[in-house]
Amino acid sequence: MGDSKKIDYSSAGVDLERADLATQKIKSLAAATFTDNVIGKFGGFGGAFKVELNKYDDPVLVSSCDGVGTKLKIAFMTGIHNTVGTDLVNHCIDDIAVCGAEPMFFLDYISTGRLDPDVVEQIVKGFASACLKAGVALVGGETAEMPEFYGRNEYDLAGFIVGIVSAKGVIDGSAIKEGDVVVGFPSVGLHTNGYSLARKVFFEVAGWKVERKVDEFGRTLGEELLVPHHCYLDEIRELKDCGVRGIAHITGGGIPGNLNRIIPEGLSAHVEVGRQNIPPIFGIMQKLGNIDLEEMYRVFNMGIGLVAVLSPDSAERILTSTRIDSKPFEIGRIKTGSSPVEMNYVK
Repeated sequence: MGDSKKIDYSSAGVDLERADLATQKIKSLAAATFTDNVIGKFGGFGGAFKVELNKYDDPVLVSSCDGVGTKLKIAFMTGIHNTVGTDLVNHCIDDIAVCGAEPMFFLDYISTGRLDPDVVEQIVKGFASACLKAGVALVGGETAEMPEFYGRNEYDLAGFIVGIVSAKGVIDGSAIKEGDVVVGFPSVGLHTNGYSLARKVFFEVAGWKVERKVDEFGRTLGEELLVPHHCYLDEIRELKDCGVRGIAHITGGGIPGNLNRIIPEGLSAHVEVGRQNIPPIFGIMQKLGNIDLEEMYRVFNMGIGLVAVLSPDSAERILTSTRIDSKPFEIGRIKTGSSPVEMNYVK
């Protein structure tokens, strides 16, 4: 026993020096997102955030957590790692903003088989740039090196966000009435959902490579698949000013699987789709994979990343607003009915 070889943490696959280097690389990126509400420095045991409760009447905290899913596989294949961090922040912001909440702070979790400080830095650059743009503080996170748990050069991400809203400002769809207008806001592509099917179509069925240049995209397949999830915070703020009655973030499950979450019992959203501007990636996938149109709308956002329900007068204000860059369009009406969402597919 006395002659046995000494081992340490590094021999088990965890390199503490690499972890320290990664922390140093991301410290300044996170600190740049700090608002006046953040207390202390980055790297503490917990992130402290001072909540200005006097700004809200009967304040309610709204929280959410999410991941990026198998879109990460595209990052592994291309070596582009800065966009998936932006994806995660924007997805989390949208999830709480549709409830009426203003996002306050964000935390991240990065786990990997072998920690690469440069890759971690690129991921956190994506977190930081999205947080800065939205005025959200990146108050902390965790980077875990887990040898033999992930494949070589692979990692997983999770994001956690907290926002605040007055109790009377919570948007949950309960105010939706018969005759209300359903309005859609354009997406910029797949966002962060449906990538398992997209990868099967492009890489298994069609045999395409990520570096393939696609004329319809004006860039490579990999670059198109990595276009970041759109942050709808500005659009939602405008919707709140117009007295919106319900908002749905169109993620996994498409319009039928997300709009149904805000429709009150006894009402039905009659939605007509197909006339909107649909990004070419969806049509190409459908053709290559011979996918039914209904299945496309059940899996993907199909060019509509956010859906709002408003009174006819409020809808008119939104549809003619000059303050919204991503121009909305009417896609349906609220009627009485037992099915929360009735889809009409225009082919």
